[in-house]
Amino acid sequence: MSIRIGVEEEFHLLEVESGLLVPRADAVLRRLPQQNFTTELHQSTVESNSGVHTSLHALYADLARTRRRLDAAASSLGLAVVAAGTAPLAPAASGYPTADARYRHMVEEYRQVADEQLICGAQIHVDVPDRDTAVRVMCAVSPWLPALLALSASSPFWQGSDTGYASWRTMLWQRWPTAGPVGCFPSAAEYDAAVNDLVQAGIISDAGMIYYDIRPSAHLRTLELRICDACPRAETVVLIAGLFRALVTDAREHLRSDRASACTGRHEWLRGATWRAARSGLEGTLVDPETHQEASAPHVVMRLLARLRPALEAHGDWQTVQTLTEAALADGSAAQRMRRTAQEEDLLACVDLLIAETRGERRIRKSAAPAGTNISPPGGNAGGPSFGTGTPEAIPR
Repeated sequence: MSIRIGVEEEFHLLEVESGLLVPRADAVLRRLPQQNFTTELHQSTVESNSGVHTSLHALYADLARTRRRLDAAASSLGLAVVAAGTAPLAPAASGYPTADARYRHMVEEYRQVADEQLICGAQIHVDVPDRDTAVRVMCAVSPWLPALLALSASSPFWQGSDTGYASWRTMLWQRWPTAGPVGCFPSAAEYDAAVNDLVQAGIISDAGMIYYDIRPSAHLRTLELRICDACPRAETVVLIAGLFRALVTDAREHLRSDRASACTGRHEWLRGATWRAARSGLEGTLVDPETHQEASAPHVVMRLLARLRPALEAHGDWQTVQTLTEAALADGSAAQRMRRTAQEEDLLACVDLLIAETRGERRIRKSAAPAGTNISPPGGNAGGPSFGTGTPEAIPR
């Protein structure tokens, strides 16, 4: 089985000494290949686009290599890059939108919502055979997406203050009129008609402004996961990519075997479940998609892992994803690491932590495992990457 995956990552550009966002995307992008890097709404953000891969090992190598290239380009200008939902010291508004007609329209139309779009996410693309399949699968996997958000949560701070949320990016993101959980549609034609209604009503200007937590890509034959914060550690992105591909695979199997069991279509509770994940991350409770009851985040994540084991084994991902999941639960969310650092030191130390983790470095606490400890399964895994706690390993191309 070879279902391909790809990743888009967004990064904040920071001034190293102050930790503040800087509008230097164009300058950084001039030092990078256009096919792999691009602009975003604000000049304080750069987006990278991975290649298309069938193995998690290859995806990790790609992400690590891309991050090194971006870090080198930014460092040459005295800047740093950070993969996190929000930058801890983001200003009230950047005031520097990218000079593009579409972006200018968004700033004029959505005002403060656009002005405060100083957030970064990680988007995962999984191949699907057609848009009808994408739309039906979208409905079936939606109940499990809050668990993926919890794994990615990396935005507890906003404008220098602790928000009390693990993912404040989610709260900012959901202010857009087409963000948040998506409804269920029986076919791509009905989904596309609903999108067209939003365009005709003047709510959005084009299909690219559909910001739901999951959506069929507007230009690729993929299903796109959009709920997640940007993740300081590339390993977290790979973990979420592996789980999402398995979710899509599992849903497609259900659709083939029994369409009626794939999705009930009753997702009224899902916005609340998404809020719960944004509030708690991995450190509190989530809503169990199978019972709709409160449950600990580790319980929900491990239930998801067990549910997806057949699909993960089919892709050769089981050992890698199991190990990364257990490590993520043991280590806690990025939001928790950030809070702990800010409490023990200050927000600038928190920024330094994010810069280091985005580069692939690990800061080992006294209570953590010794430096160099490898968290990959004993004996390795031919189908997946080996992830260490230091700088990303050199992986043969």
